[in-house]
Amino acid sequence: MLLAVDTSTAQVGLALYDGERVLGEMTWTSRAHHTEQVPPALAELLARSEVKMAEVQALGVALGPGSFTSLRVGLSLMKGIALARRIPLIGIPSLDIVAAAQPLMDLPLAAVLQAGRGRLAVGLYAASETGWQAQGPAVVSTVEELSRRIKSPTIVCGELTGDERQRLARKRINVHLASPARSVRRPGLLAELAWERWQAGGSDDPASLAPVYLHIANPIPND
Repeated sequence: MLLAVDTSTAQVGLALYDGERVLGEMTWTSRAHHTEQVPPALAELLARSEVKMAEVQALGVALGPGSFTSLRVGLSLMKGIALARRIPLIGIPSLDIVAAAQPLMDLPLAAVLQAGRGRLAVGLYAASETGWQAQGPAVVSTVEELSRRIKSPTIVCGELTGDERQRLARKRINVHLASPARSVRRPGLLAELAWERWQAGGSDDPASLAPVYLHIANPIPND
């Protein structure tokens, strides 16, 4: 059994996964109350799924990019559990979770998350036989910059406000917007990605695992 926690942004997610089924999954929007809301939600998820914490054999956690404070809540919680119970901890980049929800297509993909103050964290991906593969590190952009850079058909998915979706939709020839439902960071997908890495023998050192923060000086690269 693997427990996954994602507190990258205001959107929070928890999931339990056993390699064959998502036994339980919760997502909600938290207005800066991650610390107070996540522990009781985790207890509720375990109770509803009829799973005891002793049955959890591994942990998956979203690494960001995202909010500095939000990321620390999830990562601190999972590090504490991993160290206390001596079970593997697997960190997964948050934008990989966004990308994983999209059907594979022969088009580039831009996965986005809110980075605060009108900025977006953007990760570029290309389809491969094993799924969407990141094409370099995530960068900081605005919706206007992202729109200007997209000069050929590209899938855009992830956290976008209604206004941002409308701005990108104006470039409907080149911007293929994923639906809001396909843009949710599903914790079940985080759990699946972490499970695959765990089963392949991969895990991270809880003592040194760090969240991904983006420097504002890093703009989206030119074409």
